[in-house]
Amino acid sequence: MSGLNNNEFRLHQFSVEVCDIIRQIPAGKVLTYGQIARLAGFSNYSRWVGKVLSHHPGTAALPCHRVVNSQGRTAPHWPGQKSLLAAEGITFQPNGRVDLKRHLWLSIPS
Repeated sequence: MSGLNNNEFRLHQFSVEVCDIIRQIPAGKVLTYGQIARLAGFSNYSRWVGKVLSHHPGTAALPCHRVVNSQGRTAPHWPGQKSLLAAEGITFQPNGRVDLKRHLWLSIPS
């Protein structure tokens, strides 16, 4: 990673970790932005997870639709996300949020 300063290197590492974590989310399960940030070692970077998803090359190959906010809300600018989740058996509460009690991925490998 020559040519990168320490902050750029850390951000690159964060992006790599985020993508690796998202790649592991199984069908029928979801993770929150905050959980992903914590698992990547940057507990206060939940908003940066969204930035990685929208700007990092290669995220189109990731199951990004399995990432929701801490209340189980899907991305407001991505109307197809709910359909993708429903196709995997994800259920929603009457308020439209993912049922996190049933679908939050808790068996995360270390």
